[in-house]
Amino acid sequence: MKEVRHDTKWMVSVALMAAIVIVLANTPLGMIQLPIIKATTVHIPVILGAILLGPSAGAVLGAVFGICSLVSNTVAPTLLSFAFSPFMSTTGLLGAVKALWISVGCRVLIGIAAGWLFILLSRLKVNQLIALPVVGFAGSMVNTIAVMGSIYLLFASQYAEAREVGITAVWGLIMGTVTASGIPEAIAAAVLVLAVGKVLIQIFKKMNMPVTAVAKNS
Repeated sequence: MKEVRHDTKWMVSVALMAAIVIVLANTPLGMIQLPIIKATTVHIPVILGAILLGPSAGAVLGAVFGICSLVSNTVAPTLLSFAFSPFMSTTGLLGAVKALWISVGCRVLIGIAAGWLFILLSRLKVNQLIALPVVGFAGSMVNTIAVMGSIYLLFASQYAEAREVGITAVWGLIMGTVTASGIPEAIAAAVLVLAVGKVLIQIFKKMNMPVTAVAKNS
């Protein structure tokens, strides 16, 4: 009976974190203004969920993030929506599968990578004040590198056409995005995961909520 209650609490916790992902993905709260660019915060609850509830929860939350991205790029398409929505594919079924990977698959990787990295750092007995921002930074970079890298590998020609540049210029544009957007987002994620994660771990413990075993012992 105790195990069933634990499973129920885990599902409730994941559902609450998923609700936060959905709210961030559909409101201005999902973006923070930096000096040069706007940085997304939607992946923050994905990373926090992976830390608190494990890689499987992180994968679920990443999928929720991805589905929100897919829906957004379908109902309010932009120049690059063909890379995020299978319904906006310009290259048929294969393009739709590629878009599904970028919008959902790459976001699932955020939770899996963040969850296992936190487990590794915890087993190495790395202090939470170091582990949390490291996981936040790494999880954010996984998002940026996986998405932009997949666009380069799977949609280079379509990306070049959409940006009205030669195919040889795509790599430079991709790296420019990673540098100008990805790194500031990762730094913001490191700060937020440290600030919020430390508090949430303590709250989860006090409320007897299901926290990853390694987080309990940290």
